[in-house]
Amino acid sequence: MSKPIIKVENLSKRYRIGAKQEGYKTFREAIMDGFKVPIRNFRRLRKLTRFDEEFAKHKEHSARPTALPHAVAAMASSQSDDAIWALKDVSFEVQPGEALGIIGHNGAGKTTLLKILSRITEPTTGEAKIYGRVSSLLEVGTGFHPELTGRENIYLNGTILGMRKAEIDRKFDEIVGFAEIEKFIDTPVKRYSSGMYVRLAFAVAAHLEPEILLVDEVLAVGDVAFQKRCLGKMSDVAKEGRTVLFVSHNMAAVGGLCPGCIYLKEGCIKDFGPANSVILQYIGDFKSTKQISLAERTDRRGDGRVRVTGLRFLDTITHRPIESIISGQDVYIEVTYESYDSSPAPLNRVNIGLGFFTTLGQFVMVLNSEMASRAFGSLPREGRMYCRIPRFPLMPGVFHIKLTLVVRGAIADQLENVSVVNVDAGDFFGTGIPNDYRRQGVYVPHSWSAETPSVY
Repeated sequence: MSKPIIKVENLSKRYRIGAKQEGYKTFREAIMDGFKVPIRNFRRLRKLTRFDEEFAKHKEHSARPTALPHAVAAMASSQSDDAIWALKDVSFEVQPGEALGIIGHNGAGKTTLLKILSRITEPTTGEAKIYGRVSSLLEVGTGFHPELTGRENIYLNGTILGMRKAEIDRKFDEIVGFAEIEKFIDTPVKRYSSGMYVRLAFAVAAHLEPEILLVDEVLAVGDVAFQKRCLGKMSDVAKEGRTVLFVSHNMAAVGGLCPGCIYLKEGCIKDFGPANSVILQYIGDFKSTKQISLAERTDRRGDGRVRVTGLRFLDTITHRPIESIISGQDVYIEVTYESYDSSPAPLNRVNIGLGFFTTLGQFVMVLNSEMASRAFGSLPREGRMYCRIPRFPLMPGVFHIKLTLVVRGAIADQLENVSVVNVDAGDFFGTGIPNDYRRQGVYVPHSWSAETPSVY
């Protein structure tokens, strides 16, 4: 077997949350700190050496330890309520030319792993060995200087990757054409929209011939046509013998691009192997996620000022909860929320969006309060919101819902898989013929006629 291009061994990353930030230091304090650094580093080195020695001795006595050695126990006990482990003892290898998918719920450690591989952040323990030139696309804005133009940022990124100007010149037109920003190439990128930013960032990352391409879920910012081009380009990169690590919630995209896949859960590798079997394991875990109360879910994003504590489907006549929906049935969606903001003022400028996805992560439809009825002008600090859906349009199947709650322009709460809804076949068109297509999609109200349409 060839030498791996990426080798990750016992990788862990610990973050402190709510840590007190130090204020600015005087010049004298900064100078004194400079003298203290070698002493602190020497003490840390001694501690790490003792830890390695004790752990090595312990491994000699037991191949499968049942108790932690003293140094390990001390490290474990040092984790307090103000610290979390984003990654815990992660190990894997990636061969040259392999396309590897990385999946998992929010907070599973996917982005942290890519940041360590990109050398943006350092691991707490373990190591990641990279044998090749890395280009990464992790989040909007990463790697670009906002004051520089698109043209200048292309050359800056190429230089960072170790490319010569002549090499960048050969790729320049291809990059600009892929990003579709010809008119704005000499405009500072701080004036770009998020879509323009992502298009240029991906074009730079994929076209400057890296040996390793790391791509996070940032492709969700682009439109559907752009996403297809990105997936096609990543496929071309992999076919050219270069390595791709792809983080996504779109299981269809991961399964189509990546032969292998890693499933991260709570910072640990839960499954690693062929993409199809790993994806099935991930989808199967949706059922257990559904059993957890929304109020208790910790895998959420947002500033936390307002949190969703419940979501359920109701019959429009009886107002009773329903487990399954029949295509064409009128339904309510009830969303319960609670404010954690210290301000006693009512909530204003509230917008809620519900995205429906297939079991493979393919987007099907969205229900958005601002688009349909404008944002809520004022809401009590605790209560319920209702969405009425006449003639529920989804074809039979199982769908997962992503919820995003925005308050005054900022995301307050965002959750993947807030609910799993089963849709059964029904007479959507009222023709007496149940429509039970064996594929997931959306019904569109329409009619057919053999007569020439009237001209309006």
